[in-house]
Amino acid sequence: MNWIILIIAGLFEVAFAFCLGKAKEATGNEMYMWYAGFVVTLLISMGLLIKATQSLPMGTAYAVWTGIGAVGTVLVGILVFKEPATFLRLFFITTLICSIIGLKAVSH
Repeated sequence: MNWIILIIAGLFEVAFAFCLGKAKEATGNEMYMWYAGFVVTLLISMGLLIKATQSLPMGTAYAVWTGIGAVGTVLVGILVFKEPATFLRLFFITTLICSIIGLKAVSH
């Protein structure tokens, strides 16, 4: 169950990065709404990370959380913000995904 909580926490990390990207593009009240979304998703992500680390090893949980956030944020950047999808970017994202799976496989 705590692995599911950790994955959800990582997805909320992607959400707060997405909110930052949208706030950068927005102006006026819309910008403040995106920043509010950032704060809310940040708090949810951190709260879920805290919950997950109560039973998972801290180093593994933190590495998986940041890995999910990194992979998700790069994918959102490519799909939503039209960032380049070069071979090397995709290659290193793939190695990061393999590392996250490996950490899950060797953790108890």
